[in-house]
Amino acid sequence: MTSQTPSIDSNKNPIQSGRQQQDDEIDLLALFGTLWESKVLIATITAVFMVLGVSYALLATPVYRANAIVQVEEKSPSLPGMSDVTEMFGGESAAVTEIELLKSRKVIGTAIDELNLDIIVEPHYFPIIGHAIARRFQGDEGVFNTPIMGFKSKAWGGEKISVTRFAVPSSMFNEEHTLITGENGSYTLVSPEDEVLLEGHAGKTTNSQGYELFVSELQARPGTQFSLSKKRRLSAIIALQQLLGASERGKDSGIIAMSLEDTDPAHAEDILNVVAGTYLRQNVERQSAEAAKSLAFLKDQLPTIKKDLEEAERKFNEYQVQAGSVNISAEANALLEQVVDIEAGLAELQLKKAELDRLYTRDHPAYQAWREQMAEQRARKEQFNERIKGLPETQQELLGLKRDLEVGTEIYTQMLNNIQELDIVRAGTVGNVRIVDDAAVNVEEPVKPKKALIAVIATLLGGFLGVAIVLVRAALNRGVENPDDIEAIGMPVYASIPLSNEQSKLDRAVLGNKARSRRPKNQHPTALLAHRNPTDITIEALRSLRTSLHFAMLEASNNIMMISGPSPNVGKSFISGNLAAVIAQAGQRVLLIDMDLRKGYMHKMFDMGPEDGVSDILSQRISIKDAIKPTKIAELSVMPRGTIPPNPSELLMSKGLTELLEAVSSDYDLILVDTPPIMAVTDAAIVGRQCGVTMIVARFGLNPIKELEVTKQRFEQNGINVKGVVLNAVERRASGYGYGYGYGYGYYHYEYKSDKA
Repeated sequence: MTSQTPSIDSNKNPIQSGRQQQDDEIDLLALFGTLWESKVLIATITAVFMVLGVSYALLATPVYRANAIVQVEEKSPSLPGMSDVTEMFGGESAAVTEIELLKSRKVIGTAIDELNLDIIVEPHYFPIIGHAIARRFQGDEGVFNTPIMGFKSKAWGGEKISVTRFAVPSSMFNEEHTLITGENGSYTLVSPEDEVLLEGHAGKTTNSQGYELFVSELQARPGTQFSLSKKRRLSAIIALQQLLGASERGKDSGIIAMSLEDTDPAHAEDILNVVAGTYLRQNVERQSAEAAKSLAFLKDQLPTIKKDLEEAERKFNEYQVQAGSVNISAEANALLEQVVDIEAGLAELQLKKAELDRLYTRDHPAYQAWREQMAEQRARKEQFNERIKGLPETQQELLGLKRDLEVGTEIYTQMLNNIQELDIVRAGTVGNVRIVDDAAVNVEEPVKPKKALIAVIATLLGGFLGVAIVLVRAALNRGVENPDDIEAIGMPVYASIPLSNEQSKLDRAVLGNKARSRRPKNQHPTALLAHRNPTDITIEALRSLRTSLHFAMLEASNNIMMISGPSPNVGKSFISGNLAAVIAQAGQRVLLIDMDLRKGYMHKMFDMGPEDGVSDILSQRISIKDAIKPTKIAELSVMPRGTIPPNPSELLMSKGLTELLEAVSSDYDLILVDTPPIMAVTDAAIVGRQCGVTMIVARFGLNPIKELEVTKQRFEQNGINVKGVVLNAVERRASGYGYGYGYGYGYYHYEYKSDKA
């Protein structure tokens, strides 16, 4: 045999390239054929998934999306030219910062508190269909849907409940409690351990065992159950943050689109409106924070200033009464006006110091400037104090009291003016955020579920799964499907016998309707196909086998042929019975012996009992003549298995088997012996030593190549030469023969079977 040297360049070897291309085409056709053969399975799985997808789309609770729009106006830069610098270095849009503030815990927490979103209360619905039925119920206020199948504890439609307050012990957060309704708005709260915790009435607060519950509204049939749980505030905030969507529409547009999805459209609107309103209010408060803080400081200082003013006025009046009518000279009056101005300036600087302490450190330039101003005012005050000392004592005392009164009045008046100005500034502050559109929901078009998309995806998924199952099953199929694979291990294939549909019809007719319903997959044939339908294609294939075996028997040492197989359910008895009938119909005298002493059923194919057979001859209970039974086919006789013995292998190893075969060999043209599978028991190895020809039957798609190799090896170890293989139950497939190899094999359990089974 010559060999070609492989070429590195495929273009230089057109024959090899063409062969590779042909192999690829065959593989594609085989793949398509495999799928076409399993089209019913694929279509069934696809249909099931499509039905499930459509059912889910119809039963799933619709989810609605609430939308709101907020505008963030751009702030003016604090320094000239800063906007240009920001644009030059690509500063972030103000909306990015505002989105984070909008989703902050402070804003979200307000919505949690106002709407009690940390309290989860839901009715108990019937599984799968209950929520859909309740959602579609249309009834008047206080009218409830009729329970289905007597499940009165489930909600079927029309129920309403609103829980305003629910406090639980710290260890019971996120635990599901059960609220059971009673008569006239009463209820019972049950713990997860089925312990009664509270018994109360709607509209009244109930406290017990560390629990506090206020149900503001309750409309339900007595006995209806609701699940009630309390989430930690932080957990509720995080959950809402994840559900709340906020994004800027367009780059640097300042338009923030808010969205929230919920099964209750009104609930989604309420949440979004509260979040937007809280965010807007806090934005305004943030803008007016400076004025508000200064206003609060002045209001704190105002009572002290007023008290000092009243004390100065009291002292001045008392001195005037004590000293009598004393007038201030022109010089003293001039000094008084200047001292009052200085004192007012010092008081104003003291107020300014409190604000500087809050805004800056002691080393800030603004703080240094304040120190210089304070030192200058104090120096001027000292100068005027020296001049005042030159006045008469009475004028000095009167001037000091008058100074305190004038300074206090000036400071008090100035502080009142500042408070009014700051109050006006705070009240008139407008934030840089405004709500463009309040929350709204399109209740006509829920965003979920997308029914058409779900149905399409489910259908495609079913189709993909069906194809995957078929391909995986084909890949894992270890059974041989190509006769060439059998011949590659040195075992010639004498015939490929097609799977007979007529045999299945005959078996169903014999078994009857009652037995037919529980008929196992590998039910043994109960009718002889060669007699009932001699024109079947399977029988035609057996006639071809008959011709091949005629030449094989010419080289045999005797006229005894054994038919065995590697494993149960390969159809060896079917082949043996129908092959014997076909040979007998050709005019040869044939004796069919059932040597399967454990589970032989050859007698059923010929409508006779198993008694008085091979085991009875070997046990010397009957003669050979009494065990041979005629059939409806001329020239064909059958020897059934006989009574199932406790020691089949020992009986076959006895001298009686040799005497039996020698006695009948001369009376018939062909002795056909049906034996058990070699991988199950050793009976075939015992019988095969006395047979001239040994044939084994392999089933299409069942027996792997490795199993056939082991079968051949076992026969050869016992000195038995396997003449060839009959590939049985070959199915017509669009892909032709399969090419899957399986190397795993095991021993088969082969147990006794009762005649009454």
